[in-house]
Order: sequence, then C-alpha cells, then structure tokens
Amino acid sequence: MLEFWQQRYSEEGYAYGDRPNVFFKQVLDGLEPGKILLPAEGEGRNSVYAALKGWQVDAYDFSEQAVEKALEFADKHQVSINYIQSSHSELMNRFKQDYDAIALIYAHVPNDIRESFHRQLLTLLKPGGYFMMEAFTTEQITRSSGGPKDINMLYTLDQVRSDFEKLCQLNLLEAVTEVLDEGKYHVGEAHFIRMLAVKK
Repeated sequence: MLEFWQQRYSEEGYAYGDRPNVFFKQVLDGLEPGKILLPAEGEGRNSVYAALKGWQVDAYDFSEQAVEKALEFADKHQVSINYIQSSHSELMNRFKQDYDAIALIYAHVPNDIRESFHRQLLTLLKPGGYFMMEAFTTEQITRSSGGPKDINMLYTLDQVRSDFEKLCQLNLLEAVTEVLDEGKYHVGEAHFIRMLAVKK
C-alpha cells in the first residue's frame, strides 16, 4: 500500500488537485480559526488552505513523498504547517488532545479498524470541536471516479452514524451523488458521505 501511494505522489502535478476540497472549504470558511488536525492529508491542498485562513495546522501521512510535496506546497504559499510522516497506529503518541477541528477528507481505513480509529480521533477533539468528513460509500465500488477498490474500505451511512452519534451532535450526515473535479484521480460522478459533527 505504501508503495502505491509513494508512486502516486511522485507523479508530476497534484494527484487530487491544488484546490481545497469543496466541502472542507465550505465548512472551514464558516468557523473561527483555531487548531486543526488533518490525517492522511496527502499533498497538502487542505492543510495549506487552512493555514491561509489562519488555522494552526497539524497533518500527517504515511507517504514520505506526500509530506515532501505538502511542505513544498506550503512554502510556495508562504504558510507554515506542522506536517509529519506518521501512520494511524501512531496517532495517540504523536498528537495531543487539544484540537478545535479534525477533518477526514477521503481518509479511508479498513472496516475492522474504522470505529476505533474514529473514536481515537474524537479523543483528540475538544468538547464543542468540529469533526468533518467526506468519504466514498460502498456504492462507489463500481465507479471509476476515485476511491478504494476494496469494499472493506468503503463506508455506509449507518456505519458512520454508529461511529459518531453517541459522542457527537450530527449537524449534517448525508449521502450524495455529485461530479468530482479534484485533480486527475477524483473525476466524474461519485457517491460519497458528508458529515459535520460537534463533539458533546
């Protein structure tokens, strides 16, 4: 898996574009800047946008190539982000429990660790903090517009609701079909979940 991502992020240009995710931008534009965590952040399109909006940004990805490109992208825009090479398994050892927002933008994990991963992230979020997610649903498996080709790494609304509803107020949770235009690997009609939750 690491070899796949190293190869993808070594390609010329930005695999998922250099603009922030539409939903991420929409939510962030309505919040007061604070401290945000972006797991599996790839080439930095969302973390750089957050920094430009005045957020203190922590981000990680397990691909060294992704980290290098993200830091170069931040330098290009003359902003500072704390972006490290790390994996989900190191989450609790590398980050502190003081985030005002956490964003999972197409940061898929296998379903056997999905719930525990989401719960760990929630422990890092302050009460009243915002948790935003955009992720492909199981219906995306037959589409060529992006996402894992393993059904075990795609989500359903019920799974996401179950992971968050006891600890959060769900301000938004919906499955949508829209046309993606994010670089060369998220292109075309896609089916995905959007969630905005507030930690109780």
